[in-house]
Amino acid sequence: MSLQATTRPPAQRQARAVRLGPRSVAALALVSAVGVAGFGWPFLAPPTSRLSAHAQDAPWLFAGVLVLLVAVVGAAISESGLGPKAVAMLGVLAATGAALRPVGAGTAGIEPMFFLMVLSGRVLGPGFGFVLGSVTMFASALLTGGVGPWLPFQMLAMGWFAMGAGLLPGPDRLRGRAELAMLAGYGFLAAFAYGTVMNMAGWPFMSALASNVAFDPHAPVAANLARFLAYCLATSLGWDLGRAVVTVVLTFILGPAVLRALRRATRRAAFETPVTFDAAQK
Repeated sequence: MSLQATTRPPAQRQARAVRLGPRSVAALALVSAVGVAGFGWPFLAPPTSRLSAHAQDAPWLFAGVLVLLVAVVGAAISESGLGPKAVAMLGVLAATGAALRPVGAGTAGIEPMFFLMVLSGRVLGPGFGFVLGSVTMFASALLTGGVGPWLPFQMLAMGWFAMGAGLLPGPDRLRGRAELAMLAGYGFLAAFAYGTVMNMAGWPFMSALASNVAFDPHAPVAANLARFLAYCLATSLGWDLGRAVVTVVLTFILGPAVLRALRRATRRAAFETPVTFDAAQK
């Protein structure tokens, strides 16, 4: 009886709709750094700073800066290879996500668009995920009338959300239940993270005289941190939990079919194959 060595076929490398170059990575790092400052300035600026003195105006300032920076990131990523096929895929997924957002709006955080962002970022990569998350949130805001100073923060946070899914390990090898469990776990945690950072964007708008959980520009960092935690527990914990649970449930139920469809579409689109035209023969 002879033993024959068996070898596993090499895993097929998953094509990416956008390959991030050095310029795109630098632009993403820049907008993320400004975004962190825009979200976290109440804990970064001392009470005596001019920024704290204009607590009601600071979110507007950061919102205006973020609009410009998100545009810069989109331009940088488009230069790195956002071709017509990727643009078509982006339009379809963004329209689907925007249409899913109003489903269950106002009902305990039932937001099915989040699971689609996770799966799309996983299959199509972090660069495409960031653009998709930002464009989807912008389109959904136009659809639902949710345009305001919070929109740039939502675009950036959703871009991070989808980009993070594209950075998860094993994009070429991990499949099946293990991949679904990883995506569900990421979606659960990221749903809470999204809600928390969006709370940080809207929290400074509250007047400290109106509530004891509002941002107080004259209070020390520790006191404001306690106020912020109380604010999250009182206002958004139930909503964030609903969003996280819906994301997990949809990932396990619809995830296998959606992942197969996205991967099949990615293979057929052949994003990384250059388009060539043969000269016409007379």
